Amino acid sequence: MRPLSVIALTLTLTSCAGSVLAQSPPDPTARIAQQKAAMKALAWMDGVWRGPAVTTGPGGRKIEVIQTERSGPLLDGAVHVVEGRSYRADGSTGFNALGIISYDPDKAAYSMRSYAMGQVGDFPMTLTPTGAVWTIPAGPATIRYTITAQDGVWHEVGERVVEGQPPMAFFEMTLKRVGDSPWPAAGAITPN
Repeated sequence: MRPLSVIALTLTLTSCAGSVLAQSPPDPTARIAQQKAAMKALAWMDGVWRGPAVTTGPGGRKIEVIQTERSGPLLDGAVHVVEGRSYRADGSTGFNALGIISYDPDKAAYSMRSYAMGQVGDFPMTLTPTGAVWTIPAGPATIRYTITAQDGVWHEVGERVVEGQPPMAFFEMTLKRVGDSPWPAAGAITPN
């Protein structure tokens, strides 16, 4: 390479690096405001919930548990956190899951990051006038959970949906709101 070409290349790279360094990251204020506004639609979930749940397994075997949910905002209301836990008749934990619901302003869409039974995934969530629907792809099927919330009752049905066939319900819970909860925002570490 000729000396002038090296100098020209060096000046070009230095100029590009300078302009990149001069740019500051975008201000997150507007984006966070959009996320907080979207999360307000899930305020009905806040608190502690309890009630019966039934899962129908292979051969029609029914498993009955007491299902609990605790739910609330985190990150100053920009996301929503939900923990579901079921209890068997003997008081032992039968199921435990964690969901983080978020809103993407760029896509104008909600999603749930779910951790359950050793699995993790991101799943689309759609709000309805009476609750929400979230889905999980499962091979040729889709697992669809439909939540209806009204008058302090959280009713949720899980169905296996295969195109061209009627949905097959395999899960149902009916929970009543039993109170407020400082979770998950409580217990934040203070500066002192």
